[in-house]
Amino acid sequence: MLNQTEAPPRGETSAIAQQQAQQQAPERPLAIEAKGLVKRFDGTLAVDGVDISVPEGAIYGILGPNGAGKTTTLRMLLGIIDPDEGVRRVFGHDRPHDIARLIGYLPEERGLYPTMKCDEAIAFMGALRGLTLEEGRKRGRALLEAHGLGHAIDRQIRQLSKGMAQTVQLLGTLVHRPRLVVLDEPFSGLDAINQGKLEVMIRDLAGQGTTVIFSTHVIHHAERLCDDVAIIAGGRVPYAGSVDAARDSIPAQVRLETRNRDGRWRAALPEDAQHDVKANGGHFWFFPVPDSGIETLLKQLIEGDAGVLSLSIERAGLHDAFVEIAGAAAARALEADNAAGASA
Repeated sequence: MLNQTEAPPRGETSAIAQQQAQQQAPERPLAIEAKGLVKRFDGTLAVDGVDISVPEGAIYGILGPNGAGKTTTLRMLLGIIDPDEGVRRVFGHDRPHDIARLIGYLPEERGLYPTMKCDEAIAFMGALRGLTLEEGRKRGRALLEAHGLGHAIDRQIRQLSKGMAQTVQLLGTLVHRPRLVVLDEPFSGLDAINQGKLEVMIRDLAGQGTTVIFSTHVIHHAERLCDDVAIIAGGRVPYAGSVDAARDSIPAQVRLETRNRDGRWRAALPEDAQHDVKANGGHFWFFPVPDSGIETLLKQLIEGDAGVLSLSIERAGLHDAFVEIAGAAAARALEADNAAGASA
């Protein structure tokens, strides 16, 4: 179902979108290219004109709250469902099923046969992508050993913890050595340790030249891992581009601590500077870096006897960029999803 989150009206060009249009096209060939994807379910518009370009070898995130259209978009990209409008190509092919052996896909709905042993489960998934069962078992055992699950090779899936079972399914996604790996909410249900292991695995895949695209509603995974992201809200993509460009769309913030509260130096601060008093008596001020520059600001503070205790420039995070780009309602939905996942 479509989550009713805020998104810019279709066709409206924001300043960010204008900046994107001015950026040079990626030099690397594209693993995925989608233009104008639209999908309706029973008359409900789930995806509304999505454009995405993913260079080969990139780590690419699709970031948005549950119900925003992430899974539907991934399924259209992979050819699991067809768009009502628009085109998509994977490694230049407009029929992704024709190159299924080049793709590994981990769906959001996890599912392994509970009575299968770990190496058999991996071999079975490999067989769906063209491996023989014998080769799949051989590779499966090697993968289990390499990822600290050698002791579980002969265990049945039902005997594993949730995190171990999810790792086995992920290894089954990789056993045929795909060029493109697509992961739908891969961090969901994992504890912090297994999330860290998955991040390492994703970086290793990209280091080997594999393209990785994953959806998530957890911003810090996208911020730490991704070269580029598509922010999706209400079935639309108001931003698709580099993480750095998204963060830089918001001015850096000054964090200033002063001993004194008032004085002629206050004229150097913007009128809307946020003020906070700490228990130790220090005064904290937060405001965008002024147009005149930080050096001029610091000179005025010192000459005005502000009693500067500390001054730092803090770059905006991807969360701040998400709020600015997707809207407050989408950000609240994202935070609600994170809270629900943490309590699960």
